[in-house]
Formats: sequence, C-alpha cells, structure tokens
Amino acid sequence: MSTIGAREANRSFSRILREAENGETVTITRNGKPVATLAPLVRPPLSGKARKAAHSKLMKLLEKGLDLGGKGFTRDEMHER
Repeated sequence: MSTIGAREANRSFSRILREAENGETVTITRNGKPVATLAPLVRPPLSGKARKAAHSKLMKLLEKGLDLGGKGFTRDEMHER
C-alpha cells in the first residue's frame, strides 16, 4: 500500500488508477492526514446457481431477439449475410 498527497494524486490520477488496476491500494492524504483510499475493485465470482440463472436469462433474450424500435431481428438473422 502506498500513500500520496491529494495534489500529487490529482496530477497523477492515471498512474494511481493503473496501480489500482494492478492490485495496489493507494491512500490519499491531505495535510498529512488520510482522507481516501483508492483500491482495486474485487468482484466475487458468481455462484453456480447465479451463473446458471444468468446464462438462462441470456439464452432467452437471444432466442427472443431485441426490439430496436423498427423491424426486429433474431440472433440467426443477425448472422445471415
């Protein structure tokens, strides 16, 4: 974990964002006191049940097709040439 002042964090935001993407946690200080932490986003993996539900929902949507406000088309029509 690293520490950076607010002014420097503002000037180097792209760099500290990259650090967070790479798993680093950065504490941002103002006048030497910690005020914020920039940390990597940790998403828990989907459980087997949640994964199956998401897959089922996606397959139903693909079978139905999407209404784009005009003539709808199916997944198969989308891939025809």
